[in-house]
Amino acid sequence: MLIRRLFYRWQFIAIVALPVWLLVGWAIFGSGGWGTLGLVVVVPIAFLTLGVVALLVNARPTVRRERAVSWTDVGVLGAWHAAIIGTGFYLASSGVFGLLAVVGAIAAFWVVLWELVRDGARRMNASMAEFERLAAEQRGGAPAGDASARRPPFPSTGSGRGDDDGDVIIVHEVRD
Repeated sequence: MLIRRLFYRWQFIAIVALPVWLLVGWAIFGSGGWGTLGLVVVVPIAFLTLGVVALLVNARPTVRRERAVSWTDVGVLGAWHAAIIGTGFYLASSGVFGLLAVVGAIAAFWVVLWELVRDGARRMNASMAEFERLAAEQRGGAPAGDASARRPPFPSTGSGRGDDDGDVIIVHEVRD
């Protein structure tokens, strides 16, 4: 749990730290003017993708409640962040790390989005199960001492026709 909680905090720090690392790494290890033009494009894109993915992770209610990401998040986002860090060294293999960073960004986005949908579906299923349980109690499954079992859930008009749509019109007329 400690690693997952640390990674939860790290993802927000990484939004700024990893693009800055690309700039610092270029200043230390980089060479050439065309790479600087590439940084003008890459650094804002890295900032935005890291921010979007972090916000999608934080959108999950389970992540906010536990203040910890899932192990899947740790694996996928950790690999993506490691690829960005590897790119920042600007060695002969940084092209491979750059490609891995792009693939990692795409994979991280879709994995995080899938987990958000799956978490929402789990919560919706739990809500529907609770709704069905309460509906079953109101239909007659309530304990004998429960007052809600004796009175109907909606007021009856007394017509007995069954065509009542639930609208109630009250007219109050005052004469002098």
